[in-house]
Amino acid sequence: MSERTHVELAAQKADHFLDISKDVCPMTFVRTRLLIEKMAAGETAEIRLPGGEPLENVPDSILELGHQLLRIEEEPGAPPPGIHRLWMRKR
Repeated sequence: MSERTHVELAAQKADHFLDISKDVCPMTFVRTRLLIEKMAAGETAEIRLPGGEPLENVPDSILELGHQLLRIEEEPGAPPPGIHRLWMRKR
């Protein structure tokens, strides 16, 4: 990701937000996919998810569906396996 894209992302709010940090697979991606289906092309989503299996599977599934993964960041202070925030754009 370019520095410009990172700065632009930090300055703007995502079009959609989904918190799946309390869910387990496969519900993490089921809920993510339902959100993606509601989104228009070009819209962005911020998804809050747990580490471990969801952090491995959700980004891969987003990419397999042809959407753009913008970035993933770990929230500070969460106990292992941590909580992460993922930003994606629907194509």
